[in-house]
Amino acid sequence: MQYSAAVITVSDRSSRGERADASGPIAVAALREAGFACEDPIVIPDGADGVEAALRAALTDGIRIIVTTGGTGLGPRDETPEGTDRVLTRRVPGIAEELRRRASAAKPAGMLSRGVSGIAEAALIVNLPGSPKAVEEGMPVVLSVTTHVLEQLRGEDHG
Repeated sequence: MQYSAAVITVSDRSSRGERADASGPIAVAALREAGFACEDPIVIPDGADGVEAALRAALTDGIRIIVTTGGTGLGPRDETPEGTDRVLTRRVPGIAEELRRRASAAKPAGMLSRGVSGIAEAALIVNLPGSPKAVEEGMPVVLSVTTHVLEQLRGEDHG
């Protein structure tokens, strides 16, 4: 069974065409290589309302893996975790914790990411920072558990 995935890049500058989206395509390529059906990234401006709306639209479309890039920092408009929290029904903190642990080992500022991860409906949602390097290093973490998460969401055994 091939699952559908989506990547949502959250960036004011990229949404206005002022900067190319460098991180979203990395996540899309990783998802496709792992066997997920995944369209090109959706690019939206920063802000919790837009993130919430984009996530809800992806869920309505039957997407089962949603990766966001960007908006996880400390800037005034970095509200990706807040928008994601509005959609999640259950948090899966271990994914976000592992992403922060690995990022912090490479660079102390990695601990400043506020990304969250969890379940909404029958989908896994994970927030990644917006830097291409963070996405490149984070996608293997996400992909290491996606099959198991989707099996559990279908009610399959924990084997």
